[in-house]
Parts: sequence; C-alpha cells; structure tokens
Amino acid sequence: MQDVPDTMRAIDPSEPGGPEVLTVVERPVPKIGAQEVLIRVVAAGVNRPDVLQRKGGYPPPPGAPSILGLEISGTVVAQGADVAGHMLGQPVCALVAGGGYAEYVAVAAGQVLPVPNALSMVEAAALPETLFTVWTNLFERGYATEGDTVLIHGGTSGIGTMAISLGAIFGLTVIVTAGSDDKCASAKALGAAHAINYKTEDFVERVKEITGGAGCAVVLDMVGGDYVARNLQCLAEDGRHVSIAVQGGATATIPIFEIMRRRLTLTGSTLRARDTAFKTLVADELHRTVWPHVEAGRLKPVLDRTFPLAEAAAAHRRMEAGDHVGKIVLTLD
Repeated sequence: MQDVPDTMRAIDPSEPGGPEVLTVVERPVPKIGAQEVLIRVVAAGVNRPDVLQRKGGYPPPPGAPSILGLEISGTVVAQGADVAGHMLGQPVCALVAGGGYAEYVAVAAGQVLPVPNALSMVEAAALPETLFTVWTNLFERGYATEGDTVLIHGGTSGIGTMAISLGAIFGLTVIVTAGSDDKCASAKALGAAHAINYKTEDFVERVKEITGGAGCAVVLDMVGGDYVARNLQCLAEDGRHVSIAVQGGATATIPIFEIMRRRLTLTGSTLRARDTAFKTLVADELHRTVWPHVEAGRLKPVLDRTFPLAEAAAAHRRMEAGDHVGKIVLTLD
C-alpha cells in the first residue's frame, strides 16, 4: 500500500440545487473491502445522471457514496486482501456507483479495466460509463449485429458519440438525431451514416426515407415521452426499442396492436443500481470484445472539454447548456 492521507478533496453537496452547490469539501478517504481497490483519481467523467443527482432527482443506490461521479481513471494505491494479482501502481479506469468527483475512490476490483498506452488518463476517465451503457443496451439488450441499421437519439452526447464509435467497429449503420445542423455535421464527421436535425426535420419520415421504408433494427432512446410511439414507427419488423433515460417524460402511450403485428420488443435498463457481479461480468466481456480495439487505438472517447475539480460547477453548466460534443471531464492535480 502506498502512502494515503486520511482526508481528500471531493464534491459532495449537502443539499440539492444548481451548479453553484458543487464546491470542494474535505471528506475521509474511503476504506476498502476485501475485494476492492483504492484508486488515486486523475480524472473523472461528467455524466447526465450527475446533473440529476445534483438536482435531487437521482439518489445514489444503497451503500454508494453521496459524492458525485460515476467513472474515473487513476492509479491503484491499495488493494483488498482477496483481490487477485498485483494491481498496485497500475493505471486503471473504472465504473463506480458514486464517489468519482474526489481524490480517492474505492471500487470493486472486478469493475476496473487497465488503461493501455493508446489512451490518455483523461480519455480513460471518459470511457467506462458510456461504454458499459451502450454495450449492455445496444448490443446485449438490443441485439445489434453486423449489418444492422440503428437509430440513436442525442447523437453528439457522450452516449451518442460512443454508439457511433462502436457502430463503426462492429459494422452497424448508425443514424442519429441532434438539435442543430452543426451537431449533425459533427456526428457525421465522427462516423454517423446519417444525422437528422430533429428541430427542422421529422425524424420518423427521414428514417423511412433513409431505409427505403424498411426501418431500423434497433432504436436507442434517452428521451422517452412522446418519442416512444414515434420511435416504434422507425422500427423494422422484429425491431427492438431500448430505453436508457426519460429526459422527455417518464410515461408514454403506445399502439399495442402495432407491437403485436410487427413483433416489436420494448426493453431498457439502468446501470447504476446493478450489483457488482453484473458490472464485473460486463467488464470481463468488454475486456474480451472491445478492449483489443481500445489497445489498438481504434476506440477513443470523443472529448469535449476538461475542467479542474474546483470548476465542477462550470462543467455542469456546460452539460446543461447542451452545446457539448462528446464527453466533459474533470481533472485532479
């Protein structure tokens, strides 16, 4: 074990509110369990759930720290008694259930992935949350396979840009929606086959045009609300609709007979509350199937901007303004 202080800097708001509640406070360095490692954090990804938690709408699951942050990169400085192998000193990235906006974080060793030479530590911090989310939803729940056409909403978000990148590697034709012509151009530059400005075009009609009326195999949706019924119109027969967020509304009215007639599947998931065993299985699968592409430099997150930990409020303001393309990352000195 390396020298570790008793306290650390962290972002742990005592009450919900606007970005101004994100101030640096002092907290105890977390203690690790037998199957955990302690990581000295170099960088932490900023994600939409962090904004929801800050506002009081997405409490951490039981046992998770109240400190914000769902993904980090850093160096292992201590490991529990039951952790196999020698991990001390290794550069790693990890999916965490909370605690990322801090100098140290404890995480189950099974949720940790090595940082290869092809990635900077800032890039590594921007990978886990979107990679775990897109992999489990687009490929596992949505069964996207080579040759499929898929529709991804929020094409320039962290999720959207990761879906474009993975789609390119695994042979998908990716159609995205975005809220401006500039964002559509950015999405196409990143590898999207088609980008639809949802403010000036009807995405249902455009998908029909693009696919010659055949529709998409999968829709990955983070909007919910009235998008769901419209998304179903974009699906091919036997298509899969995967919900991962409800930014536009938590309820939807859908045509049940259409689902029956065209054999559509509606599914979805949340990641944060899943147990360590599930996240370890996903990490193992990513290590086998995706990490070779990361190591070869073929898969990198799209980075928007970095902010030092003390400017977490500015990072959240940028996310909420919606102008970002790719991932926003906090850095710790």
